[in-house]
Amino acid sequence: MSTRIAFLKGHGTENDFVIVPDPENAVDLPPAAVAALCDRRAGIGGDGLLHVVRSAAHPEAKDMAAEAEWFMDYRNGDGSIAEMCGNGVRVFARYLQHAGLVTEGDLAVATRAGVKRAHLDKEGDVTVGMGRARLPEGDVTVSVGERSWPARNVNMGNPHAVAFVADLAHAGDLLAPPPFSPASAYPDGVNVEFVVDRGPRHVALRVHERGAGETRSCGTGACAVAVAAARRDGADPAATGVPATYIVDVPGGRLVITERPDGEIEMTGPAVIVATGEIDPAWLESVAR
Repeated sequence: MSTRIAFLKGHGTENDFVIVPDPENAVDLPPAAVAALCDRRAGIGGDGLLHVVRSAAHPEAKDMAAEAEWFMDYRNGDGSIAEMCGNGVRVFARYLQHAGLVTEGDLAVATRAGVKRAHLDKEGDVTVGMGRARLPEGDVTVSVGERSWPARNVNMGNPHAVAFVADLAHAGDLLAPPPFSPASAYPDGVNVEFVVDRGPRHVALRVHERGAGETRSCGTGACAVAVAAARRDGADPAATGVPATYIVDVPGGRLVITERPDGEIEMTGPAVIVATGEIDPAWLESVAR
C-alpha cells in the first residue's frame, strides 16, 4: 500500500464505527488490521468497521449487485466477519449521503444477511427495513454469575438471546460473553440482550455483542428485543393483524422498532458522521501482519 487510505468515523445511537470507503475492494483488511483500527487506544476506535465496497467488486455481493449498488462488508471490533449490523446499516447509508453517492429517500444496501432497504428522511433519521425475524425452537438460558434467565432465541440475520430481567445491573460488567446453554443453540456465538420494562411498549436494554463486548447500542438487538417483547405481551402482529411498535432505549439513545403483520421489521434512529481522516498505510501494513 503506497497511498494514504481515507477513513471516516460515525455512530448510530453511540454504536460507533470506523468507515473505510473502498469502492473497488482494493484495500486489504485482514482481521488483525480491522482489530487494530478498532482499538480505542492504539487505533481509531470503534465497535466495528464498515468497509464500503461496490457490490459488483466483492465476491460475496456480486449476486446482489443488480439490486444494490453498495455492499456493507461489516467486521466486528475483533476483526471477525459478521452477517449484519442494524446501526451499521444506518451509518452506512448516512456515509453514502455524506459522500454524495445517494440523496434523501430510499436506497438498497447489500449485506451478508441479504439486501436491506433504507430510507434517509429530511429530519435526519434513517429507517432500515430489517427483514423478518426467525424464532428457532428450543429453550435457551443465559447466566451472569449465579443468576440465570430463560432467553428468547431470535435470529435477525445474526443470532440473539433476549432475556427479560428485573434490573439492568444484573447483567454485570459484560466484559466477557455471558454463558448460555445449550451450546448447540449458538455454535458461532451470540449477541445477548438483557431487557427491562420502562412502560407500555417501551423497554430498555444492555447488550453484549459477539466479537465486540458491551456496546452502547445494537440495532439488530433492538429488533430482536421488540420481537421477543411482542410475543411475551401477546402482541404478535401475525396473530393480531396489527403492527407492533416498541420504543427501545439503549445506553446510547433511542430506537423505534415496528413489526408489521407480514413479519417485516423497520428500525428508525439517528446516524451521524463525526470525523474524516487518513490512515497511514505503513502503519496499517505493520499491524496487519
